[in-house]
Amino acid sequence: MPQDRSRPARVEDVHELAEAMPHVTVVHGTDDRPAYQVGGKWFVFFRPPRPDAVDPVSGERYPDVVVFRVGSEADKQALVQDPDSPFFTTAHFDGYPTVLLRAGRIGELTHRELAEVIQDAWLSRASARRAAAWLSAHPPAG
Repeated sequence: MPQDRSRPARVEDVHELAEAMPHVTVVHGTDDRPAYQVGGKWFVFFRPPRPDAVDPVSGERYPDVVVFRVGSEADKQALVQDPDSPFFTTAHFDGYPTVLLRAGRIGELTHRELAEVIQDAWLSRASARRAAAWLSAHPPAG
């Protein structure tokens, strides 16, 4: 049965989509949290609680932050500038092409949207040869 790509995204989808990209390795870091890499460069990782990402009401560190690499500062701003967007950034990532997403808000994205973010993250880190091969095999929908 075909997967409904318009359904709300789930945390499990992050793992499935990242692992489905070619040449991916998984490295387990702090608290056994996975980081997905291509060519030794991470493109998605699950971040441990840090002092720069906290609940504004309680002051507690967010325990469920997923970090995605993006292609450029413009791509980053497109994802974080809307106050209703589930993506955010912190001062720690100023000037770095990265966006953050709380796992607790992942359902605000569709499976299709999450897939695009992960594919773009992978493309931003893959070698030019690998990226070109993947893009050739996966032309954009018209």
